[in-house]
Amino acid sequence: MNAPSSNAGAPIPAKAGVGLRAEYEREIVEAGTQAAWLEAHSENYFGPGGRPLRNLRVLAERYPISLHGVGLGLGNAAPLDDDHLERLRRLVRLVQPALISEHLCWNAHAGQHFNDLLPLPYTEEAVDHVAARVRQLQDALGRRILVENVSSYLEFEDSRLSEWAFVNAVAERADCGILLDVNNLYVNACNHGYSALDFVNAVDAARVGEIHLAGHTRRMLDDGQVILIDTHDQPVCEAVWQLYRETLERLGPRPTLIEWDADLPPLAVLEAEAAVAERHLSEVRHAQVG
Repeated sequence: MNAPSSNAGAPIPAKAGVGLRAEYEREIVEAGTQAAWLEAHSENYFGPGGRPLRNLRVLAERYPISLHGVGLGLGNAAPLDDDHLERLRRLVRLVQPALISEHLCWNAHAGQHFNDLLPLPYTEEAVDHVAARVRQLQDALGRRILVENVSSYLEFEDSRLSEWAFVNAVAERADCGILLDVNNLYVNACNHGYSALDFVNAVDAARVGEIHLAGHTRRMLDDGQVILIDTHDQPVCEAVWQLYRETLERLGPRPTLIEWDADLPPLAVLEAEAAVAERHLSEVRHAQVG
């Protein structure tokens, strides 16, 4: 069992963590986990009390915690939801997470909400819009956040920037950090026909505060085209591990999360994936020191 004796708010080390899901909460509370830290979806703990929040607060006393939002919609046209902001602010006060992150996406329009993280057009106008909302969120929380690149299956004709230029521009204008999802990066590179290493080599290394790894699904469309779907329901594939290694060699070790959201396996499977990430982190760390 790996249960660091740390107070809430402990910084997240450049080690491997796992996503905290309801199915794992009791096991980790009672027996601990080999992972170095935990990441929780913020919205799962917005309730005023109950077992989930109680478990999270217990775990926050033992492990560094990252809060990862999936519902705010930084790219939405409508103003940020005040109730959502207040619930997030309350959770941050209770848990004192080391990191807070949100997605570079939109998820609602004209009062209709979508159960997806929808991509944005890569334009200067979108950069200004999203950066202003990130600054608003950071002001509300009194904390700097990370913004995550999302997977996508189409491109906007209006886009004038590369994805990496868009991510860098938002982070610079909002003065926030970047959560680099290496699986999303790989999925998009394959779906849209660019080099994933172009993104890795261009991303602002000083702003990357966390890395995500996950599994994806390969599907063939009716026209014979192959598309990758970011399903988070299987192990990290070898190509993504290779891209992760190349990312670490450029950026240096970063806190790395294993995400798994569907068809959940036993916790030990996530811990085994985290152990692979930990091996890469250790090897790159030792190579850089040497």
